[in-house]
Amino acid sequence: MSAPLALLQLVSPALPVGAFSYSEGLEVLVQRGQLASPQDVGDWLEAELRQGVVRLETAALEPMQQWLQQWQTAAEAGAEAQLRDLDGWLLAQREALELRQQQRQMGRSLLQLLAELGWPLPDGALDLSWPAAWCWAGCCLGVEAEALRQGYLFSWVANQISAAVRLVPLGPTQGQRLQLALAPVIDSQAKALAGVDPHQLWSSGVGAGLAQLQHAELYSRLFRS
Repeated sequence: MSAPLALLQLVSPALPVGAFSYSEGLEVLVQRGQLASPQDVGDWLEAELRQGVVRLETAALEPMQQWLQQWQTAAEAGAEAQLRDLDGWLLAQREALELRQQQRQMGRSLLQLLAELGWPLPDGALDLSWPAAWCWAGCCLGVEAEALRQGYLFSWVANQISAAVRLVPLGPTQGQRLQLALAPVIDSQAKALAGVDPHQLWSSGVGAGLAQLQHAELYSRLFRS
């Protein structure tokens, strides 16, 4: 399979990892009236792309992919330890328990899928979170670093827009307009984060963190986060 086709499979909404069941705090913001229009949603997603935790995760993809390759080939004795250290650090950037559970569940689901397709992690490990699992998928499917960053951001935006279509609600055409409008931001961020040490970045998405923490307290919920 060519790398472009492999990336399309990875970003497909049919990927069975349960992403559709998470809103990452959008549900709280919509119920409070803070996100009530396509413009609101677009502004929020652009801010998260530029300043949120997803930026740290995207910067971490390249080193994690390299460590996974070294772990697979036993080329570097400390590769697994470095990978797990960064994986744990990224998980700690998610303040809300629901978000940490989301990252673990989606990561485990993707690793299980890859194992069933013939690409198990060394030692059959299934305990990496979503960004690291995404990197392993990139290794297995031959997706290079920049395309992997683009795909990660595109997939995150698509999942958020899918949640917004159900919550705000937006029409499907409005959702596609948002995805199209955010494409230049996705592309520029994927390029800007090349070679950046994720430990030198920080998230200023305080509003997102608070919304994610408060999601568990909602009286009625459609989503798991």
